[in-house]
Amino acid sequence: MNRRNFIALVAGVVLSATTAFAQTSTWTIDKNHSEVNFQIRHAAVSTVRGSISGVTGVVTWDEKDLSKASVTATIDATTVSTNNEARDKHLKSPDFFNVEKFPTLTFKSTSVVRADGKLKVIGDLTLAGVTKSVTLDVDGPTAPVKGMQGGLVTGFSATGTIKRSDFGFGSKFSEPILGDEVKFTIDVEADQK
Repeated sequence: MNRRNFIALVAGVVLSATTAFAQTSTWTIDKNHSEVNFQIRHAAVSTVRGSISGVTGVVTWDEKDLSKASVTATIDATTVSTNNEARDKHLKSPDFFNVEKFPTLTFKSTSVVRADGKLKVIGDLTLAGVTKSVTLDVDGPTAPVKGMQGGLVTGFSATGTIKRSDFGFGSKFSEPILGDEVKFTIDVEADQK
């Protein structure tokens, strides 16, 4: 490939990526490349970390008009893992996620705003049948790039903290046995529809 063709190719990719975010666009969350990681204090002396995979959903994005942006996501609670079989079984029980009755968590944004140069997504999180508003601090979205399947892909990370007590989650276990705050990060890769 000569230099002129290479420059034209690079310019085309950059232009298509810029165009993808210059107007309202819709992205599908790739469950194979998206995950929730969480951490919580245990017995006031250690931190237990875990993950939940199987994140699916849709992101609508408009860089120029954030009122048109939205996120809806479903998270498969049956995939919760802390690398400890007995603990994972307990987390899936009615004491915590109660996956038999509530196999998924859901998130539906109510607004997307930019504050102090950072993107924030506010929305309703439903956990074990209880819905509360949460605020996510977002890093991204990244500039779209051409993915392995040929279409455009983008990604972002969202962080937040919830209180177990707000959701009645694991209510049998008070502090300091189990911390009230759960910190989490959601890493998402999404494909343009």
